[in-house]
Amino acid sequence: MNAVFKTFALASFLVMFAAGAHAGETVVSQKNKDFSQKSLKIKVGDSIAFRNDDPFFHNVFSLSDAASFDLGSYAQGQSKSVTFKKAGTVEIECSIHPNMKMVVEVQ
Repeated sequence: MNAVFKTFALASFLVMFAAGAHAGETVVSQKNKDFSQKSLKIKVGDSIAFRNDDPFFHNVFSLSDAASFDLGSYAQGQSKSVTFKKAGTVEIECSIHPNMKMVVEVQ
């Protein structure tokens, strides 16, 4: 029974490792008061790094059911990331620049 438990534990570890290994990160730039992508499709577990390439602050947030977050204000050259843990549509905006909007489909 000990060998069976060890085999099960190893198999469980490999499944968890493989699931984590497939998670990806996409960089979305914020430039000229706009997101570099207006829409994006990602998988559950993936993350997006929002990089501020403008000479002023941005504040990325979402109130969507699939992902609700507020990254706070951050300056040029900085980036903040969000990991998406739930499938669904996520509408993302900048609280400082109301015309900045993008939609992320998390599958």
